[in-house]
Amino acid sequence: MTSLTDVGFVPMRLGKVVALADQDHLFFCVVLEGVTQDAVLPISIGEMEAFNLSATLTGVRFGRPMGPQFAAGLLHALGGSIRQVRIDRLVPVGGGTAYGSTVEVEGPSGAELVDARPSDALNLAALVPAPIVVAPELLADAQARMEGDSPEAILLRRAVETKQMTIQRQPSDP
Repeated sequence: MTSLTDVGFVPMRLGKVVALADQDHLFFCVVLEGVTQDAVLPISIGEMEAFNLSATLTGVRFGRPMGPQFAAGLLHALGGSIRQVRIDRLVPVGGGTAYGSTVEVEGPSGAELVDARPSDALNLAALVPAPIVVAPELLADAQARMEGDSPEAILLRRAVETKQMTIQRQPSDP
């Protein structure tokens, strides 16, 4: 199977998860960083996905599996592995667009492509290490989204500049 990096995809790694606030909302974002080139891709994600990913990236463990740990456990129990996670397209959502991803899974029956939200795919990749690649046109889209003075541009630039959010367990957490 042809490696996607051979056809122009850019290798990336999980950089950080950040939480930001504007006047009315909390905003959560995962920031991917280029492995071989100076590139960043901030992706807006949900609160729970940010919580799970931040916990994994900062080494916080819980007594019971969260959704991503369950998915990783199922993948392992079924004899599968992840070849790679691709952030590979724009998806129309509510009058705008969001990033879409594909997870290339290898299992006993061969390789399969599974559609996923980037937040879910990246949560899984953090637990079951796998290469992350991004389509170059999405890096260009992200750069365009960060330009100017729109509220979205300001938040995305802040996301790139902000430090990793941390999750702390309370002593009574199971």
